[in-house]
Amino acid sequence: MKEKKYSRLTLAERRYIENALKANVSFKGIASNLSRSKDTISREILRNSIFRKTGGFGSQFNDCLHRTSCKEEFLCDKDDCRRTFCKGCILCAAVCMKYEKEYCFLLKKPPYVCNGCEKRKKCSLEKAIYNAVQADKTANKILHESRSGLNIDQAEIERLSSIVTPLIKKGQSPWHIANTQKDLLMVSDKTLYAYIAANLFEVSNIDLLRKVKMKPRRTKPQPKIEKACREGRTYREFLSYLEEYPDTAVVQMDTVIGKKGGGEKCLLTIHFPASQFMLAFLRNANTAKSVVEAFGWIKQKLGYNRFEEIFPLILTDNGSEFSNPSVIEFDEDGRRWTQIFYCDPNSSWQKGSIEANHRLLRMVFPSGKSLNDFSQNDINLAISHINSYARKSLGGLSPLNVFSRLNGNKMAKLLEVRLIESSEINLTPSLIK
Repeated sequence: MKEKKYSRLTLAERRYIENALKANVSFKGIASNLSRSKDTISREILRNSIFRKTGGFGSQFNDCLHRTSCKEEFLCDKDDCRRTFCKGCILCAAVCMKYEKEYCFLLKKPPYVCNGCEKRKKCSLEKAIYNAVQADKTANKILHESRSGLNIDQAEIERLSSIVTPLIKKGQSPWHIANTQKDLLMVSDKTLYAYIAANLFEVSNIDLLRKVKMKPRRTKPQPKIEKACREGRTYREFLSYLEEYPDTAVVQMDTVIGKKGGGEKCLLTIHFPASQFMLAFLRNANTAKSVVEAFGWIKQKLGYNRFEEIFPLILTDNGSEFSNPSVIEFDEDGRRWTQIFYCDPNSSWQKGSIEANHRLLRMVFPSGKSLNDFSQNDINLAISHINSYARKSLGGLSPLNVFSRLNGNKMAKLLEVRLIESSEINLTPSLIK
């Protein structure tokens, strides 16, 4: 039978797929029973399966390649530890320098999930699971995300901003600009208001004479990555890349907002999970241009070889400020510096390491506090204190110690991060007066 046209999979169909996977029914058999194509079933499983770090009977989660022969002891500073070897502790992967992740080769071919695997109950590796209820929620969330927000690429943002920004600064309203410049803009005044509210231009709501007096609406459109930017850079493709090149170091990137509102500065944060080392760059606006400028500074400081060495792979979220990845990835001659991938929508946990490290940053710069009064030197000082703070998960070492061991002492100096004596470390707002 032919596949149903223009119809999405229902929850009932997804429940059937889940049960069929447990019974090891082939994609062809599932497709035949649901009157769908085999490609539809394959895409559904690849797109909506989830990964779980769970162990098996008698063994907890451990995906290290050397776990069966590992004899490492006392990797962390827990005095009350009663384990014979560190491989029996969930912290071993975070503190062991010999850790190498093992991927199950069965997940690289159909059915791509562990639902019907006979070894699942005893396996201690990360598992891919297709769950009908979760898959239905994920699919609905992606559908909602694709139909909302501001779907505009960076080139169009810059074109519109070059026309709108000077006129706004002259006191003109978006309505007046949209009606007098409609042949150039080709967008409505409501669209301009939405773009300005989302901080896509160099002006914001505070620059509009009447808008600041109006009560904001209950909901605002959320900017998102233009679809073309995500092609070849999805989280699923990120995982596939790591399967092919498992030794590649991953750098995580995010934005930290101070006080919400127009005209407010923000931070670009860059985190190295292996060492927990973090960088932060003060930006006048949360735009793609400011992110590109921050990476331009890093490239100039480090040079091609050093940059390529410590930034092989970057994982970030779907904010509009990260909508110009190719400028960061390549130079004018087409030479690749790095490779950028995006988390799934509303899935910040996929880069949980940087999210966790933001807690230390918030100790110095509390949430809701404006960053407008700070300079980059203030940010560098705070980052130096944070990176000099010893971590239990690093065996009592600081992120700066580990980062320097991995990359050399010169690298941190080039990035303007310095060592702070342990007795002088201050992680409170009083650090920067």
